[in-house]
Amino acid sequence: MNPDTSPALRPCLPRPRSLRSRLREALAPMARFGRTRPACLVCTATLLALAAALCRIAPEARADDAVSHATALSKAFRQAAEVATPSVVVVRSETKARKAPARGQGQRGRQNPFKGTPLEEMFPDGLPEGFEFNQPEGGRMPGRSGVGSGVIVAADGLVLTNNHVVEGADVVTVELADGREFKAREIKTDPDSDLAVIRLSDAKDLPVARLGDSDKLSIGDWVIAIGTPFELETTVSAGIISGKGRELGGIRRAQFLQTDAAINPGNSGGPLVNLAGEVVGINTAIASNSGGYQGIGFAIPVNLAKWVSGQLIEKGSVERAFIGVQMGPLDAKMAAKLGVKDRKGVLVNDVVAGSPAAEAGVQELDVITAFDDQPVAGTRALQEIVERSAIGQPHRLTVLRDGKAMTLS
Repeated sequence: MNPDTSPALRPCLPRPRSLRSRLREALAPMARFGRTRPACLVCTATLLALAAALCRIAPEARADDAVSHATALSKAFRQAAEVATPSVVVVRSETKARKAPARGQGQRGRQNPFKGTPLEEMFPDGLPEGFEFNQPEGGRMPGRSGVGSGVIVAADGLVLTNNHVVEGADVVTVELADGREFKAREIKTDPDSDLAVIRLSDAKDLPVARLGDSDKLSIGDWVIAIGTPFELETTVSAGIISGKGRELGGIRRAQFLQTDAAINPGNSGGPLVNLAGEVVGINTAIASNSGGYQGIGFAIPVNLAKWVSGQLIEKGSVERAFIGVQMGPLDAKMAAKLGVKDRKGVLVNDVVAGSPAAEAGVQELDVITAFDDQPVAGTRALQEIVERSAIGQPHRLTVLRDGKAMTLS
């Protein structure tokens, strides 16, 4: 064989081909075919060839992408828990035995003799109407103990929790995630919002939680709940924000976040945390027919908790502003009568004589739509904005009267 004309020898392995070259090969016959066939047939054949080429390489890539996305989400949960967990504490409360009340002065309805016991969740609103709980005359009410959760908000030993976790307790002990224990030397509570702050004795350099902004939360955002359900310390559960602005009958001064992160007895007072590890709520209650988790839990927004705890620390109690109106929701019939198109706002049913609202010129059947330029959708929203405003200072009140907007001071 003439060496000048002999074929070059190459390894018997195909050269790797790029996706571009493989697509070019697949589409080449179609380009020739397209000069003599209808364009629709060319397009169909082209798409089929493209799909076939992609399918030869896509399954592995898609699987890798799915795993990487899941791993990234898992890492986000893990990091959020690592950031928040050191500041989460166990709150143990003890109430000493007391002399029983005289006959006829027993505990009824709204009071709960089972508070701090496993039976508390079976009777969250106290004993049924008409049911009387009396100890024998001259007897003693037994002591009780309870376990809840809390979160450290100051390095010198300030813990935020729920009022119902520590209410009526004689001794409160706080246990940190690292095993250290501290006694509470001061407890300040606000039953209206079900919040409390605990000052620890001889505490310093404690891990402090990062407090986020609950106003930035949206329905569908991922969150985790951390606490001590059923005395299982440092338990983390995950879910989303299921709703905002929820109202609970027993707590008059809060609009709650709703979540499907698992919350159970013992989680009360613990934090609801976003994926950045920031506290966005204080876990407080559940909606349940069984006393345990059924997918609906409620947390006090951290922005309200910041304001209440600040008031408790500075003043020892919470001072809430008022404007002096009796208000009600705006139903469809009344909204149409008053010329309110989107039914957003609060109907003024009456104005208290001598109140700031009366002095500002607010009238019955006005519809309040904003306070200090903050829109209000309902009665609880207006109440919360007003109560947290500066006392004794002028504020802008926007109302609709006879279908026309006006601003009062």
